[in-house]
Amino acid sequence: MICSTAKAVRISERVYWVGAIDWNIRDFHGYTTKRGSTYNAYLIKGTKNILVDTVKAPFKDEMLGRIADVIEPGRIDYIISNHAEMDHSGCLPEIIDLVKPEKVFASSMGVRALKDHFGLEGITAVKSGESLSLEDVRIDFLETRMLHWPDSMFTWLPDDRVLFSQDAFGMHLASSERFSDELPAELLEHEAAVYYANILLPYSQQVQKLLDSDAVRALVPEVVVPDHGPVWRQDFPVILENYRKWSRQRPTRKAVVLYDTMWHSTELMAGAVMEGLKAGGARPLMISMGTAHRSDVAAEILEAGALIVGSPTLNNHLLPSMADVLTYLKGLKPQNLMGGVFGSYGWSGESVAQVHDFLVQMKVDMPDEPLKVKYVPEQADLKACFDLGDRVARRLGEVSADGD
Repeated sequence: MICSTAKAVRISERVYWVGAIDWNIRDFHGYTTKRGSTYNAYLIKGTKNILVDTVKAPFKDEMLGRIADVIEPGRIDYIISNHAEMDHSGCLPEIIDLVKPEKVFASSMGVRALKDHFGLEGITAVKSGESLSLEDVRIDFLETRMLHWPDSMFTWLPDDRVLFSQDAFGMHLASSERFSDELPAELLEHEAAVYYANILLPYSQQVQKLLDSDAVRALVPEVVVPDHGPVWRQDFPVILENYRKWSRQRPTRKAVVLYDTMWHSTELMAGAVMEGLKAGGARPLMISMGTAHRSDVAAEILEAGALIVGSPTLNNHLLPSMADVLTYLKGLKPQNLMGGVFGSYGWSGESVAQVHDFLVQMKVDMPDEPLKVKYVPEQADLKACFDLGDRVARRLGEVSADGD
């Protein structure tokens, strides 16, 4: 049933937000979405009415209600699918059946993905440099492969200077406000950073390449409309510069001490490492996986220069919480980190070597041997932990981007 109370929001002369707000989602394939999210779809109204992206399947009626606030949904002539992930395409088959559009457009990889997901046939493939020229509007397409799926693309509406950026420049943030300038700047920067760290970090080289490309430099958008979070109509240069910064991953003096503990021995070691980092001029942050979530750790590492990790041994392995977060971080491929490894044990002590292997695979620069303590650390052990932190901090000071 179409939601009759859902209202569209006008974005530009002919563009309307017709998406949906998910106030309750708290997990997005392993990424904690503490403030919910939005699934943004947009309607371009003209001689041909065009729907850009759809929404997650359970929110179909909310989207249809917003469309009906502008036009009767059956008057949609074309649909553009910028990204085939289910939070944007989940109700696409139903919408196609309902409105029977003349054409549905997607990138060549998007055509394949939509067929694999839903068995959809007859999707029209478009590629970078191609345009859809209509009587009163022109739409340009720009493929953005691996940002963050192979099918991803931008859609550009030059007459309105509106860039439909799909998952780029977005964030998971449910709010009744539709525009970034209606929300606190600190909140926007935090949620955009968390989003980048958990979604786009592995593709930072592609982000740099895209932002430096002639095709993107030629765009001067007045409005940027992502598929999650608020619309950028004033503050886009801020997030654009943050994307440039985050994608470079230049080390700073921030150092993350990541650990979990069973009987506080590893925690004591973590505290000593932190004190050494502070003494050496770093800005340390201790994170216990007994209280933190993996996606929070990813966000903290985004602008860090060092990662020092500790785990006790349980049943001949590192703690499950540490295996979880390190597996997650390894997949995100953070760059330019230095660090170290420490841990306590009672019997066999395999965890320290296992943590070391994770950091080696992550290409973390570790000049020091791992620190391994049996049972409760003594003063000499804590001094060794302090010295580890101090050495990492001093080396970090030599290479950090902030240099303060």
